[in-house]
Amino acid sequence: QTHLNRTELLGRRPHHASTPENPYADSNLTSNSAFAPSAPATSLSFGATPTQQNFSRESHALREQSFFQQSNAQLDEYLERGRAVLGDLGQQREILKGTQKRLYSVANTLGVSGDTIRMVERRAKQDKWIFWAGCLIFFGFCWLVIHYLR
Repeated sequence: QTHLNRTELLGRRPHHASTPENPYADSNLTSNSAFAPSAPATSLSFGATPTQQNFSRESHALREQSFFQQSNAQLDEYLERGRAVLGDLGQQREILKGTQKRLYSVANTLGVSGDTIRMVERRAKQDKWIFWAGCLIFFGFCWLVIHYLR
């Protein structure tokens, strides 16, 4: 009797030689457990509709790998766009610096004195410092409002 029970019990196992990675992967075995779902799920928990009733482990891994590959390709594309924009900004800066030098040379040939040019440059520098100080004061004020009104 015990030999018959043992062979019946071991015969039910889907893998006779070794323990499988997922012992619940065999859907042919019926379960009379009170905790087992009464009917198989018709949709996935994250809202996607399945094309097959049961997805195998390999198809999940393949979908996950393709998702990561697509995400990686998009991130690479974003990084490449950022590099291109940064390179374009550097080129535009060089062009503007060259234009500024040419304008200064034209102004010198038209008779504008060097003192006037230096005064304009000093004023532009002062305006830049005023702007950044105003930005700091503004952001400090915003931080204070958010910090104390929470």
